[in-house]
Amino acid sequence: MFDLRDLYMQVIVDHNKAPRNFGKLQHYNHDADGHNPLCGDKLHLYLHVDAHDVIEDISFEGEGCAISVASASLMSEAMKGKTVAEFEAMFDAFQKMVTADLAQEPDDEQLGKLAVLAGVREFPSRIKCAVLCWHTMKLAIEDASEAAKTE
Repeated sequence: MFDLRDLYMQVIVDHNKAPRNFGKLQHYNHDADGHNPLCGDKLHLYLHVDAHDVIEDISFEGEGCAISVASASLMSEAMKGKTVAEFEAMFDAFQKMVTADLAQEPDDEQLGKLAVLAGVREFPSRIKCAVLCWHTMKLAIEDASEAAKTE
């Protein structure tokens, strides 16, 4: 029988082996660094946000554990074409999902493919790996000078 844990592992492996939107964006107007000292994940995120606050393009570079890379890959797919306000709502929804009680079902309708990362709740030390890219993107949008850290 196929269960959610199998899907979680398949998606993580797929996005880790072939991350989407990986590499330096040619034309960007926001960027930020992220670092998870616990796991050693390092990330540099590039964004191009237009005058109407639409995230036209997004990419990332770096290295890290499978969860960190897969989360950045999934986030980059989900956020391309969304507004900054939609990102902020998704940021909050994602944070709530990965820190929710294990029995609580993720909101598949709002989160889409990102809901598969609810599986990190079973491994509390890995939550920081999954949220690093989200905090990095938030700082990039804010043009913050400091790096995102999970510690």
